[in-house]
Amino acid sequence: MSLSTLITSLTQIYPHDRLLLNDGQLASYESDGLTAYAVRPGAVVLPETAEEVIQTVRLCHQENVPFVARGSGTSLSGASLPIEGGIVIAMNRLNRILKIDTEQRIAVVEAGAINLDVTRAAQPYGLYYAPDPSSQLICTIGGNVAFNSGGAHCLKYGMTSNHVLGIKAVLADGKVVQFGGESLESIGPDLIGLFVGSEGLFGVALEVTLRLLPKAECFHTVLAGYATLEAAGDAVTSIVASGLLPGAIEIMDRLAIEAAEAAVHAGYPQGAQAVLIVELEGPSRQVDSEKIKLTEILKQSGAMEIRVAANETERMAVWKGRKSAFSAVGRLSPDYLVQDGVVPRGKLGEALHRIRRLSEEHGLRVANVFHAGDGNLHPLILYNGRIEGELERAENLAAHIVEMCIEMGGSITGEHGIGMEKREFLPRLFNHDDMTVMKRIRCGMDPKGIANHGKMFPDI
Repeated sequence: MSLSTLITSLTQIYPHDRLLLNDGQLASYESDGLTAYAVRPGAVVLPETAEEVIQTVRLCHQENVPFVARGSGTSLSGASLPIEGGIVIAMNRLNRILKIDTEQRIAVVEAGAINLDVTRAAQPYGLYYAPDPSSQLICTIGGNVAFNSGGAHCLKYGMTSNHVLGIKAVLADGKVVQFGGESLESIGPDLIGLFVGSEGLFGVALEVTLRLLPKAECFHTVLAGYATLEAAGDAVTSIVASGLLPGAIEIMDRLAIEAAEAAVHAGYPQGAQAVLIVELEGPSRQVDSEKIKLTEILKQSGAMEIRVAANETERMAVWKGRKSAFSAVGRLSPDYLVQDGVVPRGKLGEALHRIRRLSEEHGLRVANVFHAGDGNLHPLILYNGRIEGELERAENLAAHIVEMCIEMGGSITGEHGIGMEKREFLPRLFNHDDMTVMKRIRCGMDPKGIANHGKMFPDI
């Protein structure tokens, strides 16, 4: 492996302002959203064309130098962490929306395109892009593809994998491939399903063809306050059991409410220990019928206060508070870890009770924000990294939450991925045969193991 030889070759592709080598330049790329991990890369390249990305990957393969493709660095599992002695391929400048086809209801975008920008481009035609992670203001489509991102509305509309029709990518050996296309129908193996969620272990997405949806005719957004977090969790079980399929069901606990109020003044119910956000959407006649049923369920669930957004401004205020929750928690603590486990919906109340007990046992506060509709928990563990041993305590608490999810028949990740953070838990979730198959696929796609080396599988 020769990083120096690679850098010499890269100078033939990139001007000096797009090949970053000094420590001051590299510092911005040494971590992602999981700041507890940090590695200084050997170099960072800023490609502006797909051809530059392809040439870079081929050089990395030739010189056996590992690489990480990175978008906006919002990963919360350390999955876009640089590799020591390797390079970072920063994709942000490949951000064009290449095509909006209103008849086929598709968008073709470069991997560095911002999630929300896709919807903004489609809005004039009455269309939008459904996956809406909390970081949608800044996260890129390439990153969404890598981690199969979901968001608040994934209960009804699914994850990124449900909205990707085609992917043009360069594999780790430099081969350029096209998976899928512009049709909902495909022939042969589901290679898109294989690539989406692969956490950059196969190569780099260059262009992505996305399915667009028509904007809903109307919305009915309800905010309910509860005296306990468990009561809010049990309300979710009742809503889903009723047969209703809301566009979104979200829960925030007292700490998350406090942070959101301080940040954006969302106007959530005072004194509530938890708030439940439920949004119905669709044709007016359907929503008019469903909202009667929803109101009755919420009343029976013991909600201390129920508010209905009277207009789009109030609806946006409700969602602004929820979307800002992750970043707003920084107002309550200098550091925090975000977990991403999944439990069966019917066990939400039990899971929240156990998280509260674990919080007390470890002496660390936990703010809970999660996609309640599909049981995707996002407990934020608050700690102070300047206090000796507190990061270790936070990581220990996070590990107990992941173990709880496995015990309850859930998953160790819903949308944040395995990355660096949860590698050790993967063999606890999957058996030996499953692990063997996954590793064989990884090695088949990238025999040298240079694409995002060390992530997900520590031994590859």
